[in-house]
Amino acid sequence: MRERERDRAESEHEKERARERERARERDRTRERDRTRERERTWARERERARANTSERERARESARERQRARENTSERDSARETARERERESERARPIESESERAGEGERDREQERESGRVREHERARARTRARESEYMSEREGERTRARESARERECARESARDREHKRERERANMR
Repeated sequence: MRERERDRAESEHEKERARERERARERDRTRERDRTRERERTWARERERARANTSERERARESARERQRARENTSERDSARETARERERESERARPIESESERAGEGERDREQERESGRVREHERARARTRARESEYMSEREGERTRARESARERECARESARDREHKRERERANMR
């Protein structure tokens, strides 16, 4: 009688231990599912952040292009003004000049103005080219930095998932024992 009682108690105890092990396994599975979900959410946030950075870079490039266009338009306006001045000088040259000495002095002034305006135009063009090169260089550097950050994030995520897989294997081994 007592033996049967003891057997039943042991059997009950064994069943309870089995239920407890099953609950622990279920907790582990739930924890793993939650961790996986959180990791996926983190990756999604990272991807979204990378996408936002990319669109920011595009906006920066577009504004650099806009500035370049504005500079080009400005230089076009300047050259149009210069052309108008040229025409004005030509019409002045076409007028009869009173004395030979006046004509010689005016011709020298015109040549000097020509040289000066040519130097100014060349200087402006050189500055515009330099600014364009600088803005292009800066946008390239920003792109390189962003790509480096993205690849570092990807490497970190890969390391983290490898660690998680290893932990999972260890838990499964421990559960097998």
